[in-house]
Amino acid sequence: MNIKNKVVVITGGASGLGKACVEYFLANGAKIAIFDMKPGDNIDLGQKDAQKSVGFYKVDVTSESAVASAIASVEQDLGEIRACLNCAGIVPGGKTVGRNGALDLGLFRKVIDVNLIGTFNVLRLVAEHMLKLDTVDQDGARGVIINTASVAAYEGQIGQAAYSASKGGVAAMTLPIARDLGPNGVRVNTIAPGVFATPMMSAMSDEVRKPLEQAVQFPKRLGAPEEFAKLAAHMIENDYFNGEVVRLDGGIRMAPR
Repeated sequence: MNIKNKVVVITGGASGLGKACVEYFLANGAKIAIFDMKPGDNIDLGQKDAQKSVGFYKVDVTSESAVASAIASVEQDLGEIRACLNCAGIVPGGKTVGRNGALDLGLFRKVIDVNLIGTFNVLRLVAEHMLKLDTVDQDGARGVIINTASVAAYEGQIGQAAYSASKGGVAAMTLPIARDLGPNGVRVNTIAPGVFATPMMSAMSDEVRKPLEQAVQFPKRLGAPEEFAKLAAHMIENDYFNGEVVRLDGGIRMAPR
C-alpha cells in the first residue's frame, strides 16, 4: 500500500518518534492526522498546498469517546483512514520497592493505561473504521496498523517494571490482532525501538547517554528518528509484512541499569 495520498493517523505525533513520522510521511505525499494532547512547536499545521494534508486533533488515547470523535473528524476533514501509527506513550519509572516503599500502584496503572490500553483503544477503533472501507488492491487490502513497543519489552532495566510490562503487552498482542484483522484485509505490525535521539534522550546528561550509545553494537550512536519513520513507511508499503515485532536498535542488548 503506497503511502502517497493515503490518510495516516499518528498518535503522539507532536513530538519524538511520532513527530519524525509526521514529517517523513508528509514529505512522501501522505495526509496526516496527529492525535496528541497538544500540538508540537515546530509542526506546520497550515496548508501545505491547495489541498489540506495535515490536521491536529486533541486526543486522549485512553478515552473511547475522544478517539471515536477524532476518527469521525478525520474522515470528514481528510478522508478514509488507511494507516495508523501508534507512537503515544509515557516513560515514568520507579523500583518495585524503593526508598519510599512499594511502587505507587496508580503510577503503574497509568503507564499501562496509556501505553497498552491506549494503543489498543486507538487501533481497535481505527480498525473498525478500516473494515468498512473498500479494498484497494487485488489482495483485498484495506489498511495497516503499526504499534510501538520497545526493547524494554525484552530487557527492561531497573525501575522499568511498569514500562516493560506495557511494551511487552504491545509486542504480545501483535500477532493475535494480526490474526483477528488479517482475513478482512488489515495488517498489523510493531516496531520495538532501542535508544533514539529524541528530545527526551537528548536532555539526558552525557553520564547517562554515553553508556547507552556504547551498548549499541553498530553504529555506535543513538538511532535517528527518521530511521524509525522509514521502517514504519516500509511496513505500510510492503504488503507481505504482517504480524511481526521488529527490533530497531543497532543490536543493543540492555544492561540491568
